[in-house]
Amino acid sequence: MKIAVLPGDGIGPEIVAQAVKVLKALDLDISMTEAPIGGAGYEAAGDPLPEATLKLAKEADAVLLGAVGDWKYDKLERHLRPERGLLRIRKELNLFANLRPALLYPELASASTLKPEVVSGLDIMIVRELTGDIYFGQPRGISKLENGEREGINTMRYNESEIRRIGRVAFDIAMKRNKKVCSVDKANVLEATELWRQVMIELSAEYPEVELSHMYVDNAAMQLIRAPKQFDVMVTGNIFGDILSDEASMLTGSIGMLPSASLDENNKGMYEPSHGSAPDIAGKDIANPLATILSVAMMLRYTFNDEANAQRVENAVKKALAQGYRTADIWTEGSNKVGCNAMGDAVVAAL
Repeated sequence: MKIAVLPGDGIGPEIVAQAVKVLKALDLDISMTEAPIGGAGYEAAGDPLPEATLKLAKEADAVLLGAVGDWKYDKLERHLRPERGLLRIRKELNLFANLRPALLYPELASASTLKPEVVSGLDIMIVRELTGDIYFGQPRGISKLENGEREGINTMRYNESEIRRIGRVAFDIAMKRNKKVCSVDKANVLEATELWRQVMIELSAEYPEVELSHMYVDNAAMQLIRAPKQFDVMVTGNIFGDILSDEASMLTGSIGMLPSASLDENNKGMYEPSHGSAPDIAGKDIANPLATILSVAMMLRYTFNDEANAQRVENAVKKALAQGYRTADIWTEGSNKVGCNAMGDAVVAAL
């Protein structure tokens, strides 16, 4: 199994190091090769996605990514900023399906900002389309009008095949869960999502066992806080999914607990935590590596079809939490506060 390891920026190298430690502890036939991306890519090659990194990612079976971004790069030209490397690698690898599970471990019910009775037992899968929508639509840019005033333009657009393929991913996942799909759109005012709703309804005919519902994105944001356990699988576009999945992460106690998988049509994937690079805490050994470690479990499940070892990793995380280990973001009175490296060690020991 060939894995491209892209630590990235900020806390990326620290959390990826713990995930690599877990992979090595599984004693599988794996080769791992590291390469820079994001700000690290710019420093190494003047490009947030160096050609050598892209080549490595294309030749690998899976990609393990940390996080990209740092405030010190904010003044670079847009195409040189770390985030552009992340968007480009998703596009180059055709990683159109982003899976973000929001699962609350019983031990962390008190770490959520919501009441335990609202979030206990939470288990949602958010399926986000990743290579279309307003992030990639043309035309885009900042220009000057005839009167000299500046105007920013971004274009939300989806074609039928893009909607159908992400919908199919969501329905297939729902068939293995509780057979409920909630499609999130803004069809009352956005034509791009009016088409989204039409295609989802057409696709649902192929999945008669799955209950399809629809929800406007503003209501979905509210319902995630009011009654999150009503959801099983949520499917939505790129920008709505970006926002809703971060909101859902806080239901679980911390965004540091949220893994993600970004898949192509053959289940080749890039696996990364849902959080960012957090440059303010980089190098302090206080970051939570569990989202990255749980992303390894998703890698084993979706790309390598190794359910047994995926469950081993997830059970090791559960055991470390049950033993009271907590990083600062999920710490509560009476638990054992540990750093990033020690949390990784606790998971390896639990393995």
